[in-house]
Amino acid sequence: MSGTSMDGLDIALCRFSGHGAKTTLTLEKFDTIAFGDDIKDEIRRVFAKKEIDFQHLCLLNPWVGNLHGKLVLDCLKKWQIDPQDIDVVASHGQTVFHAPKILHRLDKYPNATLQIGDGDHIAVTTGIITLSDFRQKHCAAGGEGAPLAVYGDYFIFSKKDENRIMLNMGGIANFTYLPGSLNAQEVFVTDTGPGNTLIDAFMRKFFNLPYDQDGKVALSGHVNQSLLVALKKDAFFKGPFPKTTGPELFSLEYVRIAQQRSNTTSLSPEDLVATLTQFSAETIAEAILKVCQKDQEYHLYLSGGGMHNPALIKALRKLLPDFPMDATDSLGISGDAKEAVLFAILANETLCGNNLDFGTREGVPSVSMGKISFPN
Repeated sequence: MSGTSMDGLDIALCRFSGHGAKTTLTLEKFDTIAFGDDIKDEIRRVFAKKEIDFQHLCLLNPWVGNLHGKLVLDCLKKWQIDPQDIDVVASHGQTVFHAPKILHRLDKYPNATLQIGDGDHIAVTTGIITLSDFRQKHCAAGGEGAPLAVYGDYFIFSKKDENRIMLNMGGIANFTYLPGSLNAQEVFVTDTGPGNTLIDAFMRKFFNLPYDQDGKVALSGHVNQSLLVALKKDAFFKGPFPKTTGPELFSLEYVRIAQQRSNTTSLSPEDLVATLTQFSAETIAEAILKVCQKDQEYHLYLSGGGMHNPALIKALRKLLPDFPMDATDSLGISGDAKEAVLFAILANETLCGNNLDFGTREGVPSVSMGKISFPN
């Protein structure tokens, strides 16, 4: 799994038995292989941009596939595991553009999303059967191609008589609601808006750093309320759930416009990062509160890079004082590994599962996902 933050490739080695609600999963190994600036720069040439060098996109598709395949082999060698002992690789690929109807607003076109890192190249490079391109079936069945976490969350993390909110804070933040009733048709999933994407973008711009380590920059600044109000005025936040978004909307330009409207263009970098951190926290909390009932109790489980940001977590705890919060580590799956693990679950369902009925709820089509590539 490589997400919109593009900080590296998460590689999880998972052992399965069963499928569906009877899935048993053990996370055997996990590592994140950090991307150097050279790799990030190649992807950023096409990432979340409407106008690109089309040849470069065409070249990146196999290039990223070969790269991911090599990194898988490097990990297996480090773990002293023979590639022949691996049944399948489940590859999310690298998202380069996400275009649900809520963003593109072109009536005649459907929801769309594009991930590169061709599965055939991964299969040939590793010699392992590869499942990839999971999001296209979701779009074809009427979904937005995201978030896909709902499927794995339901199979692995549901618990009878405990309402759970599985909050993932990657570049974009999303959460899955898992009812204590275990009723798949009540499962709910949505993006909430930015997680780390804007914070990371301005850390690169002002400090030449990939992210706000330990939330130090945000904690040293002050939240500007005028800018915060302007940032929250976008129509995305008024739209009905479920919905998805990406850096295509939440970009440097998005913040520039909000600063102009709020007369905050002279804000210090520290205050800007503090405000963007509060922006993420408030939009996450407000989205969660919209779907929670006051007479019910909910336990919040965290994953993704944002769970390591003390400034973001401090703000969330203040905004959601009645919600117990723990990392998914407390459930046996590392919060850092969770997204990669979820794609392994999707692959297991495609290979071994039966269709599970998630009902007719928008955003959760009852489909199997992933295209199969053979190494020979």
